[in-house]
Amino acid sequence: MIVGVLKEIKVAEKRVSMTPSGVVAMIQNGHEVLIEKSAGAGSGFPDAEYVAAGATIIDTPAEVFAKSDMVMHVKEPQPSEYDLIREDQIVFTYLHLAADEPQTNALLKSKSISIAYETIEKDNGSLPLLVPMSEVAGRMATQEAAKYIEMPQGGMGILLGGVTGVEPATVVVIGGGVVGLNAAKMACGLGAKVYILDTNLERLAYLDDIMPANCFPVMSNAKVLRDLVTQADVVIGAVLVAGAKAPKLLTRDMLKDMKDGSVIVDVAIDQGGCFETSKATTHADPCFTIDGVIHYCVANMPGAVAKTSTMALTNATLPYAIAIANKGWKKAMQDNNEIKRGANTVKGQLTYKAVAEAFDIAYTPVEEFL
Repeated sequence: MIVGVLKEIKVAEKRVSMTPSGVVAMIQNGHEVLIEKSAGAGSGFPDAEYVAAGATIIDTPAEVFAKSDMVMHVKEPQPSEYDLIREDQIVFTYLHLAADEPQTNALLKSKSISIAYETIEKDNGSLPLLVPMSEVAGRMATQEAAKYIEMPQGGMGILLGGVTGVEPATVVVIGGGVVGLNAAKMACGLGAKVYILDTNLERLAYLDDIMPANCFPVMSNAKVLRDLVTQADVVIGAVLVAGAKAPKLLTRDMLKDMKDGSVIVDVAIDQGGCFETSKATTHADPCFTIDGVIHYCVANMPGAVAKTSTMALTNATLPYAIAIANKGWKKAMQDNNEIKRGANTVKGQLTYKAVAEAFDIAYTPVEEFL
């Protein structure tokens, strides 16, 4: 199979979907790899390293799309790429379709085979290709909150961990999954007082067992959330419903009771956001303020630490990419339920139920194609 690796063109996105070591593995499995010129430069992987690994450098995205059986991105295809996607071509990347109707329609129109990183799912319900970027985003969420709560950034001017004789900040993390756990770890490590909310008692028991004494796992409900956000200096939204739009948990009405200069970080923004007032921002212009509350809603947070993110992502995605390349999409899905669950569109049909429900589009089970 000819596998094409595209340069990311989303604003301030520097990651790349395959490292040179990933190219070596692909070639060892008998495949040809095309790398768009300078695709890895932002992550510290120059073209020369890809050439040494055995890849061919291609000048334009149009050529990569035209020559490849499978194209790989990190972020979703951008509007300028929609018409380059060919019928029966495999598109393997993060898609987040439930928050992006234009892209959904474009992929359906292309009649391609789109497989989303974020909906590849193990039998136990875990999402292996979200985990590495969720770890990065969770840790970054606390890091960014610590920066934007500083007075020069418009924040209230407090140190998350406090100092001798001065109370630490209060951080509320909504969601106890991978993102929430990593955000809470960072906040606890800085010395903040941390509340982590979830609706799963087993998960709360686990968090209670592993987290330090300055972390308080709490059963989440609307009243608890409202009470805690009024105390919070930082709120981190870490809620995920796999493949579907995120629920709006922090409402506009709640903002009025929050502290002026407090910071909210919406890590769920790729799936539409879990704060009612969220709208996607970029690394170039990451924040906006409503009712005195600073909103950080960057849709590709891990792109700011591109080298770490690229290596972590390739570690996770490469085994799946090799399986798809070795077997073709149909046999790979027949043999591996995890890959089958990743199918979002197939030959002009929508094959992921949560996306179909989000846009009231007909749903076709992927099994009909297998």
